[in-house]
Amino acid sequence: MFTSQNNSFSPVEGEVRIPSGCAVSAIIDRSGKRMSGDKIIRSIATMHDRSNGLGGGFAGYGIYPDYKDYYAFHLFFDDRVAKKETEDFLALHFEIVYSSEMKTKKVHGIKGEPLIFRYFLYPLSKRLANSLLDEEQYVVQCVNRINSDIKGAFVFSSGKNMGIFKGVGFPEDIGRFYLLDEEYEGYMWTAHGRYPTNTPGWWGGAHPFGLLDYSVVHNGEISSYDANRRYIEMFGYKCNLQTDTEVITYIIDFLLRVKRLTLEEVAKVISASFWSTIEDKSEEDRRQEIFLRKAFPSLLINGPFSIIFGFNGGLMALNDRLKLRSMVCAEKGSLAFVSSEECGIRVIQPELDNIFAPAGGQPVIYTLREGADR
Repeated sequence: MFTSQNNSFSPVEGEVRIPSGCAVSAIIDRSGKRMSGDKIIRSIATMHDRSNGLGGGFAGYGIYPDYKDYYAFHLFFDDRVAKKETEDFLALHFEIVYSSEMKTKKVHGIKGEPLIFRYFLYPLSKRLANSLLDEEQYVVQCVNRINSDIKGAFVFSSGKNMGIFKGVGFPEDIGRFYLLDEEYEGYMWTAHGRYPTNTPGWWGGAHPFGLLDYSVVHNGEISSYDANRRYIEMFGYKCNLQTDTEVITYIIDFLLRVKRLTLEEVAKVISASFWSTIEDKSEEDRRQEIFLRKAFPSLLINGPFSIIFGFNGGLMALNDRLKLRSMVCAEKGSLAFVSSEECGIRVIQPELDNIFAPAGGQPVIYTLREGADR
């Protein structure tokens, strides 16, 4: 699906750099003030050498205030046949409030793009009542149906008042391709520059990965992928993309939305403390962590990773428990930043109130302040 000619990446002799794969970045204004995508593009572009042109992408939150009560589906299509079949499916299950082709512009280095369309949707009450599902689970099942059953169609964003924008190319080029610095404003942005190691570079495989208003950008490689995938698929999730970031997204959705865990509890499941570390904690913490480890043993994520998890109202940054991937956090007034490298923050905010590197397994959570408009 969505094949494209990959950008060439030929390091100059003597200037070869082997980075620790991929770049992630995020910025949130906790006051709710919206900003264009220019800053996040400049942030991720500073870490250009951490990606190789096989994938880049962004998630913006608060970008659709005029349609904030509707699910915004962003879709890739191979052809008009897939588009027609998908639109017939959407018309059966949703009220289509507005739809359009995604506005893009020609950018050097971006080739072979699929058809890219956007739909603002509201679940049909009769269909929803007959399904015996809550609204969000109904939307999740519809997304799974399209991605699994309609050849040449892929829903890559499905949340309210947010959107994912991704493709094959360097991230700064992808940002300009979607006009994120010209057409969109949001209170929070996340970004990813991809350096794939064992999966192909294609439009659907770029980060962020999303489900409803959740999005994940990830630097690392998950050695527990098969165990995690087998477990999560028992609960109706479809892992079609053969990439560990998709599984991370579904794990967080399952723990947070379905099982109603807190963000801190989710972190203790997927980046759990070692048993020896748990033994040294207070009785209350020890009891909680032992319970979570025993309740969700197959959702422990092993391997090096740093992730930024976005949701309506905030984000969580998290390293693996050994901190095998870099991550830096910083603050300036109402602004908060996360980046793979300090340069990704300093380029857009040279002066900072606070900057630190979180410990392995330590979640860093930034949310909108009370009363902020999301």
